[in-house]
Amino acid sequence: MQPSVDIHEILQQSLFVAVKMGAPSLLASLAAGILISLFQAVTQVNEATLSFVPKFIAATAALMLTSSFLYATLHSYAMLIFDQMVIAGGS
Repeated sequence: MQPSVDIHEILQQSLFVAVKMGAPSLLASLAAGILISLFQAVTQVNEATLSFVPKFIAATAALMLTSSFLYATLHSYAMLIFDQMVIAGGS
């Protein structure tokens, strides 16, 4: 019996990897946006451009802090995909 490649599993893992890659910057931007919104509500400062810079800094910091995790996730997924390509090509 030859090993086969499960397309459903590959697609499921690719979506999971996409969520894991995007979550740190999105969650940091969300937290910064909520804090800036609370600050604007308390001080009654309604400036639309005030929230851009803190969100950008938070997303950049989150990407810098989690870069090793993101690299490990992407590397393991790439190795899995290349292994699956070898299995599919060898059969």
